[in-house]
Amino acid sequence: MNVRKPKGRKDRTTKEAIKIIVEKHSDGYLAYPLGLKGAVVGEGDTYEEAIADVKSAIRFHVESFGKGVLGAESPVLEAFVAEAEVAI
Repeated sequence: MNVRKPKGRKDRTTKEAIKIIVEKHSDGYLAYPLGLKGAVVGEGDTYEEAIADVKSAIRFHVESFGKGVLGAESPVLEAFVAEAEVAI
């Protein structure tokens, strides 16, 4: 079945590649994007649920605050995990 868009209407959906960190904890998974302005977090009992939840949270964040939150001026090229001792 072919679905046609009405003439004159443009598809406003674009896709952005966003790096996402996923952490596995004893009680589930936590996911958060890198490079976005603001705090965005997703969670789930499985890796897939956490990814789906953070993608939904990213869409809501962009809808709420605009595409300026995507940080396109300075995209994250790579991400590293580091460990450091901190005096507390």
